[in-house]
Amino acid sequence: MTTHNNRKAELEKRRAELHQRMIEADAELDSHTSKDWEDSATEREQDEVFEGIGHAAQAEIAQIDAALARLASGEYGHCVKCGTKISDLRLDLLPATPFCKDCAT
Repeated sequence: MTTHNNRKAELEKRRAELHQRMIEADAELDSHTSKDWEDSATEREQDEVFEGIGHAAQAEIAQIDAALARLASGEYGHCVKCGTKISDLRLDLLPATPFCKDCAT
């Protein structure tokens, strides 16, 4: 069984990884300065991918921040919708989830 301290460390580690991914995506977006038309078109396509990565990372960070807030308030591990305990197996798979299996569907 994973303790809340272990969950907190896991969530904080994932948050740091996502933050680093966002920094790298931003740096890649800033590095494109090609004047060549074909290179520029390729860079625009890559930019869309990097922007998608950044948006996905921001969304996951928001979920992690909410989970960390629930940990701090003692509400972590309980469904925010119905209040039932979220199974340890579900939290192992989705540590930032605010919902039990039934409310997530």
